[in-house]
Amino acid sequence: MNASEVLAHAVATLKASPAIDHWQKDREEIEADDLLCYALGVDEVRPGDEVPSRVRRRFEAMVARRVAGEPVQLIKGFAVFRGLEILVRPGVFVPRDSTELLAEQAVRRLRGRRRPVAVDLACGGGTVALAMADEVPTATVYGTDISPEAVRVARLNASRLEIANARFRVGDLFDPLPSSLRGTVDVITLHPPYVAADEIRELPEEIRRFEPAHTLTDRSADGLGLLGRAAVGSGAWLRRGGWLLVEVSPDRSRAVAKVLRHQGFRDVRSTMDRGFRVTRVVVGRW
Repeated sequence: MNASEVLAHAVATLKASPAIDHWQKDREEIEADDLLCYALGVDEVRPGDEVPSRVRRRFEAMVARRVAGEPVQLIKGFAVFRGLEILVRPGVFVPRDSTELLAEQAVRRLRGRRRPVAVDLACGGGTVALAMADEVPTATVYGTDISPEAVRVARLNASRLEIANARFRVGDLFDPLPSSLRGTVDVITLHPPYVAADEIRELPEEIRRFEPAHTLTDRSADGLGLLGRAAVGSGAWLRRGGWLLVEVSPDRSRAVAKVLRHQGFRDVRSTMDRGFRVTRVVVGRW
């Protein structure tokens, strides 16, 4: 069988899966092509290329895992985020392309500052923190997370990528940060668990089954509990003119903006990635 035939069968199989959230146009084609490239060990698949039977069996096994809802990043064991190969492990939130907007906005605000400092709260496997540290090498970046496993993966990613200006600590929000950082931070980023407690059961199976519960919800009625605590605490850590950047779903953006304004942030606005349209980054200046 050639690549075109193998891909056509995989795409049809993926489209029929009830465990996958089919929100993105051509998502199944993109994921099938990604997995076949990975199985073949190539960067690009040509339609007429023959697919050896052993490779086809491996590819079909990966497609079966995806049909069951397992994210492509977990199947491959890594995600490419702003050019960085980020290790992905079970029990740690899976990096997604839609979060690149958060990293992009943070990097833009760090560049041009002299020895900037950034903090990524609820950092997971270090994705956003490492992107900031990589793209702004003069910056000192801290990532914090309540999950020891997430911090272990973040540190492993930093070591593999040889990014020495990113540091990761276990703890709740600002608790593990050195007190010397108070009033010196230029940018704080946060992708909070913003799903309300009674909305968890409504999430797509691929999210509900494969993401740790604490990365999805803080168990509050409106999903804004952790975000509210972060907004309250940020003022003590940001320098005047520093920024808090929060990634949320579009339906939460107005509520998040209201929280930031209530805590005294200025220039609060919601920004959108025109490519994905599935997340917003709400920004506010201290």
